[in-house]
Amino acid sequence: MSTEAAAVLAATLPKIRELAGKTVVVKHGGSTMASGSALTQDLLLLQHLGVRVVVVHGGGPEITAMLDSLQVPIQWVEGLRVTDEAVLDVATMVLGAKVNTRLVAVINGQGGRAVGLSGVDGNLLVVNKAQMSQDLGFVGTVTAVNTSLLNSLLDDGYIPVIAPIGIDGQGQTYNVNADAAAGAIAGALGAASLALLTDVPGIYTQDAAGNKTIVSRISGREVHALIANGQISGGMVPKVKGCLTALAQGVRQVQILDGRQEHPLIEAWLTAAGGGTIVVQETSDEP
Repeated sequence: MSTEAAAVLAATLPKIRELAGKTVVVKHGGSTMASGSALTQDLLLLQHLGVRVVVVHGGGPEITAMLDSLQVPIQWVEGLRVTDEAVLDVATMVLGAKVNTRLVAVINGQGGRAVGLSGVDGNLLVVNKAQMSQDLGFVGTVTAVNTSLLNSLLDDGYIPVIAPIGIDGQGQTYNVNADAAAGAIAGALGAASLALLTDVPGIYTQDAAGNKTIVSRISGREVHALIANGQISGGMVPKVKGCLTALAQGVRQVQILDGRQEHPLIEAWLTAAGGGTIVVQETSDEP
């Protein structure tokens, strides 16, 4: 081993100590994790270091592809998919039966111990119908998380892999935005960190000339201002709101990371370089 490599490993020790025994929540789209991928390696390394890892996944592109093949109309409102009964059936099938099963198989195939769950299992994600300016159909807002189920699995050394389908008090299922679900789960578990992996390097701002700049650190107040002026829009809106949900419930470190890069979690959590955009309650908050 080179002196440089040894120095890098030694530098990670304080961060490993900081995370060991803590819970982290990772949300990703569901289509980027392949057998032997850097992201899979990140998850397994964290677990072997004694970190309690929870994965929440989406599957939007695969849901859209299935809806297109069935010629089911697709509509979005404020970054959320309008979900009638036909869309709900497809989302439940794709998220629970296809994406979830694949991710569990990938993690277990690389030596991990993953368990696939839907938010319906054991009332893991209890929801109410989302109240928006427009009726979104069967789209749910998380009101409670069954942390006892998750903690039991984490205590036994498993990685829960969660499909964001929720259930209300009458047994009706709902499609839940995966970023919002991850924020609610991280907050309920008292997670040390939440990472939302996406296909951009983080949150951008844009000046009058159209020049874009990645924001390394942003407060909740600034997030709301960027939503109001349209600089944060579409699918990024529920993503940043998921961050704010977690922060409001005490999660200390919340980041939006580029899931396309090599080892995004290791770089963000175990190196000084960090990465992406850190979202905080106030700009004076410590990372």
